[in-house]
Amino acid sequence: MGRCARGGIRRTARGRRHDEARGEMERANLRGGGMIAATCTNAVGSRAYKLFVPSGYAGQPVPLVVMLHGCTQTPDDFAAGTRMNAFAERETFLVAYPAQARAANGRHCWNWFDPAHQHRDAGEPSLIAALTRQLMASYAVDPRQVYVAGMSAGGAMAAIVAATYPDLYAAAAVHSGLPYGAARDLRSAFAAMRARPAGRATTASPAAPVELCGPRIPLIVFHGASDITVTRTNADLLAAQWTASVGPESLAQAEVSQGRSAAGRLWTRTRYAGATGRTLVEKWIVDRMGHAWSGGSRAGTFADPAGPDASAELLRFFAECMQTNGFRP
Repeated sequence: MGRCARGGIRRTARGRRHDEARGEMERANLRGGGMIAATCTNAVGSRAYKLFVPSGYAGQPVPLVVMLHGCTQTPDDFAAGTRMNAFAERETFLVAYPAQARAANGRHCWNWFDPAHQHRDAGEPSLIAALTRQLMASYAVDPRQVYVAGMSAGGAMAAIVAATYPDLYAAAAVHSGLPYGAARDLRSAFAAMRARPAGRATTASPAAPVELCGPRIPLIVFHGASDITVTRTNADLLAAQWTASVGPESLAQAEVSQGRSAAGRLWTRTRYAGATGRTLVEKWIVDRMGHAWSGGSRAGTFADPAGPDASAELLRFFAECMQTNGFRP
């Protein structure tokens, strides 16, 4: 299940092999940049995806960011709301947007709450990893700069992928998501999404998040303080999960800072560093923001332009992980 078949590109009328056709599509996009539509298939199944190739890409090693959309969203919608393609064009990196199939989930949600999709080399995590590896084989991707990010259900799946494939991704971003293993079925999924701070009663108890036993990759978390779809407690639980039992590197300190976005939205950032000083988790809580991508564009759904720019911050975090923390040899 490690790699996906190169689906989604048909033979031409002259019968050229699909590798040649794929190369032609890639060269066409090198001239002006743009989105490529393709499909990844492995033993689990198939998923369509969009890939943004910036005009500045000419075969040189570049980073890759894999973006997992939320429920009811599409790759194009998610790209518009996060404005990630504009950043990729400016800074020259590839962006992949896997699309959840309606046949897999009627609301296009990634199935983060299903145990069949919570493990390495199984279910949707294996498809996302296979798609990532295929792009790394097809393009000049710097293997030290491969990242996964997501929002809501996509954020919960990004946490799963980050936890189960720490050897493939250098860092991860979870926006309005949930901890790894926070649910085991739909009932516990809704309970986890409604999680309240300690001392506040709920009608159902979420599943206890899975304790992470393996290595951690750096994680940045964004969440709206007024999110009633996935409550902000999930951001706290995710940060706690990621920083617990970090192995030989014990947690040294938590640094808290506050500020306001250009639109006046208050934010609180907490950085959790290990004993060596490297950042393990960075958590942002945005005041008066609901279930939306912070600093996003109204051109997409579930985006709040008033917040601090989550896209810019996660890219800054990824770059810092590469340049200063040395998580890759």
